[in-house]
Amino acid sequence: MGIAETYSRGRAFAIERPFALVLGVIAAVLLGDLLLGLATGQTKIADIGTLVWDGLMRGLVIGLAGIGLSMTYSILNFANFAHGDYITAGAFSGWATTYLIAGLGRADIGALLLVGAGGSVYGGSLGLGMLSTPLAVVAGIIVAGSFAIALSLGVDRFIFKPVRNEDGITLLITSIGVAFALRYLMQFVFGSDVRGTTAQPPSIGLYLLDGTVFINAHDITLLIVASGLMIGVHLLLQRTKLGKAMRAMADNKDLALITGIPTERVVRSTWIIGGGLTGIAGYMFVLWKGTLGFNDGWLLLLLIFAAVILGGIGSIYGAITGGLVIGLTASMSVLWIPSAFARAAAFVVMIVILLVKPSGLFSGRSTA
Repeated sequence: MGIAETYSRGRAFAIERPFALVLGVIAAVLLGDLLLGLATGQTKIADIGTLVWDGLMRGLVIGLAGIGLSMTYSILNFANFAHGDYITAGAFSGWATTYLIAGLGRADIGALLLVGAGGSVYGGSLGLGMLSTPLAVVAGIIVAGSFAIALSLGVDRFIFKPVRNEDGITLLITSIGVAFALRYLMQFVFGSDVRGTTAQPPSIGLYLLDGTVFINAHDITLLIVASGLMIGVHLLLQRTKLGKAMRAMADNKDLALITGIPTERVVRSTWIIGGGLTGIAGYMFVLWKGTLGFNDGWLLLLLIFAAVILGGIGSIYGAITGGLVIGLTASMSVLWIPSAFARAAAFVVMIVILLVKPSGLFSGRSTA
């Protein structure tokens, strides 16, 4: 009787949720292959540890930047395609500040402000890093966030606000135009070359059974900054009057207007918080990977959208969780497929999970 009942339940589950069954089978096959690789020595535990750490770092950047995109969608109700270029703008402004402070008196001011465009000065030669030039890095983080806030508010005031009451498609197309304008303006000013920005940071080795996982100072900086900002957003949304107003407006804008919530102040606060987090995410991404290019934000934007959709559109916690899932998938996938397809693997995982849970991991809960 027990076997028959179990079979009936399993059959019903397979019929009602076939995609969940397929996902389970795929996960079992990948896990089996991983265990076989460990047993035969083709895969090392240290290699897995390195990939997990790399995925966590990547996921923190995606999640941090995803908060701003998710807030924009839930409160302003449009997908902002200029978000990726806010990331790049924050990165360039922050690193221009870092170069200027660390290299003042050692290189031409113009070359420093242009972040070494054309190979005029190199971050490695300036010894840039969290431990070697901490003041310059901290100043860069502050300026990156501040500049992205100013840019977000300026674009909203002069471009988005006049068309805010139009349909979502109008705002979407407008944001794409803003994205292209910002991207090629940055290319014109800073050049199209990808430049190295930091010296090799000191690292510590975490010994595992068959090797060592190296964690450097910039990894730790990213972990502390991103985690601290995420906790700060949580406290703001849950413990402050502004946070409650933002959640109320995300749930029902018309009702928020009737109850006297200052919606323009909420909109302005959304751009300030989202822009600040986005600019800092751009700066930290460059600090972590050590290179900077004019289209970094655009390349990262697709993964950010994937994370926000995966976590549940409009959910802050979903954006963070989705970012970690996408980051870990992009890094861990190289255990099974060539690294050139790592980004594609992240999107495949997003699609598969959405087939099982169409509303996202956090069921589309708005703002929080």
